[in-house]
Amino acid sequence: MNVTDILALLPLLLIASTSVAVMLGIAARRSHALAVGLTVAGLTAAFLSIFLAAPLIPRQVTSLLAIDSYALFYMGLIILSAAAIAVLSYQYFEKHDGQREELYLLLLLATLGCAVLVASVHFVSFLLGLEILSVSLYAMVAYFRDRQHALEAGIKYLILASASAAFLLFGMALIYADTGTMAFSQLRELSPGGSSLMLLAGIALTVTGIGFKLGVVPFHLWTPDVYQGSPAPVTAFVATTSKTAMVALLLRYLPSGALQNRPVFWVFGIIAIASMCVGNLLALRQANVKRILAYSSIAHFGYILVAFLAGTSAAASAVGFYLVAYTVTSLVAFGIVTVLSGREGDLDALEDYRGLFWRRPVIAGMFSVALLSLAGIPATMGFLGKFYVLTVAAAVSAWSLMLVLAITSVAGLFYYLRILMTLYSAPPERPSLIPALAQGSALVLGVLTIFMVCFGIYPTPLLELIRAMIGGLN
Repeated sequence: MNVTDILALLPLLLIASTSVAVMLGIAARRSHALAVGLTVAGLTAAFLSIFLAAPLIPRQVTSLLAIDSYALFYMGLIILSAAAIAVLSYQYFEKHDGQREELYLLLLLATLGCAVLVASVHFVSFLLGLEILSVSLYAMVAYFRDRQHALEAGIKYLILASASAAFLLFGMALIYADTGTMAFSQLRELSPGGSSLMLLAGIALTVTGIGFKLGVVPFHLWTPDVYQGSPAPVTAFVATTSKTAMVALLLRYLPSGALQNRPVFWVFGIIAIASMCVGNLLALRQANVKRILAYSSIAHFGYILVAFLAGTSAAASAVGFYLVAYTVTSLVAFGIVTVLSGREGDLDALEDYRGLFWRRPVIAGMFSVALLSLAGIPATMGFLGKFYVLTVAAAVSAWSLMLVLAITSVAGLFYYLRILMTLYSAPPERPSLIPALAQGSALVLGVLTIFMVCFGIYPTPLLELIRAMIGGLN
C-alpha cells in the first residue's frame, strides 16, 4: 500500500481515528459535549476528505476495497446522516443520567462498518464491514437496558443478525466452492446459462442474509420491535444509514443486468411485492409512531427493490435518488421523535402527538412535510423518488410491480393521514410537556426540511450529481 492508497482511504481512516479519539477522551475525562464535538468534527473531516480522494479515483486498494465515485457518493451520504444523528443525539441523551459518551463511540464504529460495506468488492471486506456494523448496533439498540422493550429489542436483533451472518457465511462458502474466488467481479463474468446450482444457492443464501439487514419480507420480523425498543436516535440510524449501506452493497454485488434471466430475479420480485403489501397493510393497524414508521420502511425498501429489478443503468440512479430522499425524510421524522422525547422514554404513542400543531407549530410543520414526503405527495422528494422508480420500471415493462406499487402507495396514505390528523386535532385537556428545540437540533431539522422541499421542486442538480457519481459503479 502506498501514499495514494492511503489518501484514497482517508475517509475510512478519519472515521476510525475519530473513534479512537473519542475512546481516549472518555478515558481521560467524561464529557458529553466533548464526545459529541469530537464525533461531529471527525465526521466533518471525513466528509471533506472525500474531496481529496475524488481526484484519485477509481482506485483499487488491495483486492478488498474499490474507492470509486460510487463508493464516495454513498460514503458522503452515510457520513452526513451519521453526523446529523450525532447532533440530534446530544439533546436526547443530555436529558438522561448515566454514561452517555459510549454511544458516540458505537455510532462511529457503526458508521465505519457502513463505509466499508459501500466500498467492498470482495466477500472478506463485505463480512468485516457487516460485522463491525452489527456488533455496534447490538449495543446501540439495547443502550438503555433499564427501559421497557430495550433488552428485548437488543436480544431479538442479536439473534436474527446472527442467523443472517450464518446464511451469509454459508452462501459465501458455496460461491467460493463453485467459482474459486471471493471477488464480486467473478459473478459478472458468468453467463446466465452457465451458472451452476451451487452458485445459485450461494447467491440465494447471501441475498437472504442481506434481506435480514434490509428488513424486507419475509425477513422483517425484527423491524417493528427493534424500532420501538431502541433509543430514537439509534432507530434513525438503523432505518437510514445502515440500510443505505446494505442497498449500496447489494447494487455492487448484483449490478445492472446481473439478475436478468436468472431464478434470483423472481425471488427478488416476490420479496418486493410482499414487502410493499405487508409493510403498508400492517402499518394500518399500529398506534405507535415508531412502529408505523418501521412498517413504512419495509414498504419503502420494497419500492427500492422495484427499481433494482429494472436492471438498467438508469435504475441505479433511481435507487440512489430514492435513498437520498428516504434518508432525509426519515431523519426528519425520527428526529422529531428524538427531540420531543423525555427522560422517561420516547414520545412514540400516537396520542402523544395530538394537537402538537397548537403547541409547537414549527415542529408539527416539519413533521408534516416529512410525512407528506413519505406518502409521496408532490413538491417533496418522496414523490419524485417514487416517480423515478415507476419510470425505470415502465422502461422494462414491469407492469405487475408498478401496479402493486401504485395500489399499496394509495393504501399507505391512510396511516400517514392518521398521524397528520392527530397533529392538527384539538389538544387534550392535559397535554404532555413538549421540550423546546435545542439550537443544534433545530438547525439540522431545518436544513433537512428545506433540502426535502427544494429538491422536491427542483431536483436537477441532485439528479445530475447522482448520475455522475453512480456512473462509476464497477
